[in-house]
Amino acid sequence: MAALTLAEKLIEAHLVDGSLERGGPIALQIDQTLTQDATGTLVMLALEAMDLDRVKTEVSAQYVDHNLIQADHKNPDDHAFLKSAAERFGLWYAPPGTGVSHPVHMERFGRPGATLLGSDSHTCAAGSLGMLAIGAGGVDVAAAMAGEPFRTKMPEILGVELTGELPEGVSAKDVILEMLRRHGVRGGVGKIVEYHGDGLKCLSAMDRHVIANMGAELGATTSVFPADAAVRSFLKAQGRGDAFEEWSADEGCAYDETDTIDLSELVPLIAKPVSPGNVVRVSELEGEPIGQAYIGSSANPGYRDFAVAAAMLDGAQAAPGVSLDINPTSRQILMTLLRDDWLGALLEAGARLHQTGCNGCIGMGQAPASGTISLRTTPRNFPGRSGTEEDSVYLCSPETAAASALTGKITDPCSCAPIPKIAEADQPVRIDMMRAPLPEDEAREVELVKGANVGEMPELDALPDALKLCVLIKAGDDVSTDEILPGGAEVLPLRSNIGKIAEFSFIRVDDTYVENARALSEDFDGHAVIAGENYGQGSSREHAALAPRHLGLRCVIAKSFARIHRQNLINFGIVPLIFASEDDYEAARTGAALSIEGLEEAVKTAEEIEVALGDETITCRLDLSDRERERLAAGGAVNQIRAALAA
Repeated sequence: MAALTLAEKLIEAHLVDGSLERGGPIALQIDQTLTQDATGTLVMLALEAMDLDRVKTEVSAQYVDHNLIQADHKNPDDHAFLKSAAERFGLWYAPPGTGVSHPVHMERFGRPGATLLGSDSHTCAAGSLGMLAIGAGGVDVAAAMAGEPFRTKMPEILGVELTGELPEGVSAKDVILEMLRRHGVRGGVGKIVEYHGDGLKCLSAMDRHVIANMGAELGATTSVFPADAAVRSFLKAQGRGDAFEEWSADEGCAYDETDTIDLSELVPLIAKPVSPGNVVRVSELEGEPIGQAYIGSSANPGYRDFAVAAAMLDGAQAAPGVSLDINPTSRQILMTLLRDDWLGALLEAGARLHQTGCNGCIGMGQAPASGTISLRTTPRNFPGRSGTEEDSVYLCSPETAAASALTGKITDPCSCAPIPKIAEADQPVRIDMMRAPLPEDEAREVELVKGANVGEMPELDALPDALKLCVLIKAGDDVSTDEILPGGAEVLPLRSNIGKIAEFSFIRVDDTYVENARALSEDFDGHAVIAGENYGQGSSREHAALAPRHLGLRCVIAKSFARIHRQNLINFGIVPLIFASEDDYEAARTGAALSIEGLEEAVKTAEEIEVALGDETITCRLDLSDRERERLAAGGAVNQIRAALAA
């Protein structure tokens, strides 16, 4: 029997259909699901539209961590709706203030060898525990809750050997920034990144979380680490030692692609605006004045990430004019920092303490001043994501953020006084705010609570045989979902109101888009978008597909798509086509008429389809699995799954 990689072993253990042949279709049984409030409302509306009685997974958990600002009724209305939906459908529920979904899920439910599907692109962070954890669109997660397997293509496996030990001033964030420096934001597309080697010995489970979390920024399907002594130690500290199970690659296994990082040679790194892949040495930027140092988020969620910053700041104060923002990531971590006096050291240093949740990472508060540099330990620095339109966000480690907060300018932490080595707490303050699922008989009596801001899942029509569209946008490469449909305190509270949130579609790409979409002549059946490489990178938010669909988007033609957004387009009946020739992309123009005929038959079986674009006829690829063809023909996932459940 051939030696298998860890990723192959995890996939094989959950394979419902398909094989380990690269690029072939696979179907995976899902053990656990994760939803958060920015995407979870649509998931719950989808469960209602599917007429689901009760989730069929081992564990499904609904977290409230993104939209915590209660400036009016919108967010608390959604919180009440999500609580009632969790009770009705049989989910665990984390009320506001519990913490960021990813570290809390590790604390409470993470289990080596399990599969986890989440409606958040950073679900992949749980790969730190030896799980196969994948981010997906909310409708795909709803399908998994209904007992459907998750279908995707068998990825290639990129094996990354870690050797040596991290030097002082360098931490796990610098490891993933080095990966982004080498491979860029498209380097992981179609791949699982599997870490192995002796260098793992110096990385705790939470250090690995930092690396696995930002695998999403590589475009990877997921990242995996072995379940070893570090994972055993983490689970024991959580009082869940019996959940440990050893998982590792077979000796002599072969990877499709390999890389090696000598940890001892790493230096502090930083990602400049406006991409996580724009990575340079911190020393190259030393001396640049900063206005904010922000520590926390799912990308640096561990106890040591805050404690090391507190140790560096202990007895000193942040430089005048620097907003030092501390964003604790779970109630447990906050209480443990308080017990160990690290919280006091941060507050004495001038830190502003924010509630446990995603907050500034998603543009929900802590926005930086315009015209200033914001150093953040967050995973993304796409334009405007911070909440400030003309922002200047740099991604860095807690050590770099703390050192720079002290000096008021970008500072290499290796130039500071000795930085203490701080381990994760082996006896954290355990605090459980999760609310368990109701018994089935009680759950069936629960009515969904729908306030004024909670709408319904829109009904979508089946795919027509012909479409006459107008090209409203021609976008470049690496357009993110933050640019297609922004986050932030103004927009995200509308996530349950599709008509209202649609008004912000493409506002960072073309602020005339909504007006143009609504003003289209009745001669058109809707509109199309033209895009370059990696269209839809970043957040899994399916509103970036559904909101434009609400305004009449029926087709996107791109050079290539980011995995989750492509699936979200299909889930809402939007045809994703790929240019067969890059010359056709160059010739495409906004305002051009686009016509497609014979769609019904093409979507059923064809690999290519001819498209009339302006005065030319071009060829586009229909790169679809059989299940995706069925879903697209039905007009989207909800239509397809509802019919399947009824049958």
